Amino acid sequence: MGNVVQFFSNMAAPGIVMDSNHQSNYKLSKTEKKLLRKQIKARHTLLRHEGIETVSYATQSLIVANGGLGNQVSRNQLLPVLEKCGLVDALLMPPNKPYSCVRYKTVEESKKAYDTLNAQWKELGLQALPPGLKVIEEIISSEDEKMLLESVNWTEDTENQNFQKSLKHRRVKHFGYEFHYENNNVDKDKPLPGGLPDICESILEKWLKEGFIKHKPDQLTINQYEPGHGIPAHIDTHSAFEDEIISLSLGSEIVMDFKHPDGMTVPVMLPCRSLLVMTGESRYLWTHGITPRKFDTVQASKGHKSGIIISDVEDLTLNKRGIRTSFTFRKVRQTPCNCSYPLVCDSQMKETPASFPESDKEALQLEQDYVHRVYEEIARHFSSTRHTPWPYIVEFLKALPSGSLVADIGCGNGKYLGINNELYMIGCDHSQNLVDICRERQYQAFVCDALAVPIRSGSCDACISIAVIHHFATAERRVAALQELVRLLRPGGKALIYVWAMEQEYNKKKSKYLRENRTSQDMKEEISNDTSVQELLVKQLPNVGNQDSAHSVSSINDFQDGGCNSRNVANSKLPIHTNRTSFHSQDLLVPWHFKGNPGKDKRVEPFGPLGSRDPGPVFHRYYHVFCEGELEAACRTLSNISILQSYYDQGNWCVILQKV
Repeated sequence: MGNVVQFFSNMAAPGIVMDSNHQSNYKLSKTEKKLLRKQIKARHTLLRHEGIETVSYATQSLIVANGGLGNQVSRNQLLPVLEKCGLVDALLMPPNKPYSCVRYKTVEESKKAYDTLNAQWKELGLQALPPGLKVIEEIISSEDEKMLLESVNWTEDTENQNFQKSLKHRRVKHFGYEFHYENNNVDKDKPLPGGLPDICESILEKWLKEGFIKHKPDQLTINQYEPGHGIPAHIDTHSAFEDEIISLSLGSEIVMDFKHPDGMTVPVMLPCRSLLVMTGESRYLWTHGITPRKFDTVQASKGHKSGIIISDVEDLTLNKRGIRTSFTFRKVRQTPCNCSYPLVCDSQMKETPASFPESDKEALQLEQDYVHRVYEEIARHFSSTRHTPWPYIVEFLKALPSGSLVADIGCGNGKYLGINNELYMIGCDHSQNLVDICRERQYQAFVCDALAVPIRSGSCDACISIAVIHHFATAERRVAALQELVRLLRPGGKALIYVWAMEQEYNKKKSKYLRENRTSQDMKEEISNDTSVQELLVKQLPNVGNQDSAHSVSSINDFQDGGCNSRNVANSKLPIHTNRTSFHSQDLLVPWHFKGNPGKDKRVEPFGPLGSRDPGPVFHRYYHVFCEGELEAACRTLSNISILQSYYDQGNWCVILQKV
């Protein structure tokens, strides 16, 4: 872009501050000195790593540091902000880079952008709230707050569990309609007697009159959170409630995390007596939840109460949580949802069948794009989350006769290859990088396709296939993978097969996949005088790596121009699954939130956007999740096997078969 003027800020999205090396004759303020330090640091970083050199005079071209595709800023977010300052001639957003380049029509417009954007850090930060989200502070008086809190009698209704429930991490009361947590919905034909509490009626009427809300709710859920408690990330069921969902925070402030399907996280401060209003995209597409912890990372600047938490380490502090009570109001939906997000809408997903590959060639390409390439990219991070063997698989391997030859088809990082030292185990995987990890661990492994394993027929006493066959994109290819397992077995040999289950709630029990998000261990010690705030902030950073045994974790989960480095997901007609939720389609893409290469760098990562570690790119893996009985039915299409056992294990359908 020729000569550029460099913008930089350690903010989230869009981080925009300019460095033009201006020399002023007046004394710089503390804020200006801080800005200048940031600009100088950014200028050196860009020159050293990117070869971009800034100039000391205004030009048509500017560089936006910490505001690019590489740190989750999309074109749709950045361009409107830049266009407010003048006519944008061009906006260049290099793939995977944390900066952008913008050229204005005139130098005057470019200079206006420099002056305007540098003067509006906080305003720009607040504009980065998820679309459709509002936080209205001091919506009620402290007297009304006290009255509302005193109106909640947690000792009554003990005989009627429809009104009050004690969940694992919070106490809950329902009014108008009971919310059923087993299916995340309400029974629209069974309203609760009494409707909403009388004390809420006048408050709701006032909010309607003043335009804070558009619809009068008919359902209320009151939650009480003790310090250290939270609620898993979720989206309120589309078909259950209308667009507008509002939540009143009482007793204590809290940080609520909003997450876009492709991984961008926005922590939002909800002050005491504030009203959170979710509509549109923020209601239907973004998940929201509260991380269970006793301290929140908040802005230290006075006067900054609500909005996103900006990741400026020098301006962050810790805030101890108190007891928080939330009044969440909704209006029960009487008709199917027709929102603009059909891929994540339970009403519309039932009406819109998934797009399946129409040929073996298309299936192979789908697997190449959304399975093989992805695992090559995430191999080290994937391996760091796969370390605990599953008990039933261990039991199967330890029950095999000593000296048995066992093949692990799709062995990943080889976590099952060393379970039983009395066996001769060999692994194979399509991913070269995963096989390299096996070899680093001194295991015998090689690269191959699971449909064509270069092992002599009938030579194996047993085979295992753990979380592999669900990555094949057609029924024919899944059966071919089963047939290949059987080909390897000697007569009498056994195979153990695991695939993801459509039924994540089976026999009224939730799988590990649906249980609450794993979070960092609660802080075990109070803040002491000799512990710096920055040290505490680093300790408090959540452990957001994917850790479950056979599933990826994190919450849902596209910026249309690849704002989170999504891998061509916009070209796929498959729905993107919301992590930690039940499956609504058998064929889907499941996000994997990449956290870098933990195998190579053990250092504490720098603060990324929004006061958290750099979330990194998001990859999408193809899955076909199996319905009950589907795996057994596929096995029975084979002529030379008998099924010894089939069972459900924590969100997986499992079969043990024997070659006859």
